[in-house]
Amino acid sequence: MSKNQGTSANNMAGKVAIVTGGGRDIGRACALTLAECGAAVAINYHSSSAGADSAVEEITKAGGQAFALQGDITSAADVAALIEKTVASFSGQIDSLVHVTGGLVARKTLAEMDIDHWNRVMDLNATSFMRVAQAVVPHMKNGGSIVGLASQAGRDGGGPGATAYAASKGAVMTFTRGLAKELGPDIRVNSICPGMIDTDFHNTFTKPEVRTHVANVTPLKREGTSQDVANLAAYLASDGAAFITGTNVDINGGMLFS
Repeated sequence: MSKNQGTSANNMAGKVAIVTGGGRDIGRACALTLAECGAAVAINYHSSSAGADSAVEEITKAGGQAFALQGDITSAADVAALIEKTVASFSGQIDSLVHVTGGLVARKTLAEMDIDHWNRVMDLNATSFMRVAQAVVPHMKNGGSIVGLASQAGRDGGGPGATAYAASKGAVMTFTRGLAKELGPDIRVNSICPGMIDTDFHNTFTKPEVRTHVANVTPLKREGTSQDVANLAAYLASDGAAFITGTNVDINGGMLFS
């Protein structure tokens, strides 16, 4: 699957990438885009089996290599199973990790929040990133890359009832900076900070009138798409971004500058 392979700075021919949360929206778009760039792709999904399986079918029909494996990335055992299958399937090689797993869970104010909610959000967004990175790094050679998914909320504190989510994404951003220093020069680490992207996340948690308002006040006058984010993720994962590490890259149509 290779319309970009060999002609783009994003060329990932011969490389192996893992995408967590790859069954829908941004994660699925990342898996397909990495495959288009030439990578063999291991797709983790939690509950979106149809999206993950159809992505594998699309990649393999186009001549690429991919598999999908169900797993809870907050579980050390499931993370280990994902790494083990990737290594076994693709000759022991892992070149890139794109970690998309995460979510808001629910909007809760400080008064409404209990410690179980706080811990669940932190585990889902921040601790899961650490778990997968820790498991992947021993299998990465020099030139490896890790791409996390942070959020504009990590910069601006998020919307109503999203303080736990914003804090967890802020942790992703700081972890990205620290890990880049720890793993350099062999492995690059960057994360992406999406603004308003047209995904099920906002279908579930954001009122339509809020989405319309945000789009209207954004310089590019629209919501972003999963493909917009996937294009950036593929670039950061590839050797085209060889001198970029420790960054948290905004992708929000100009809504917030940093």
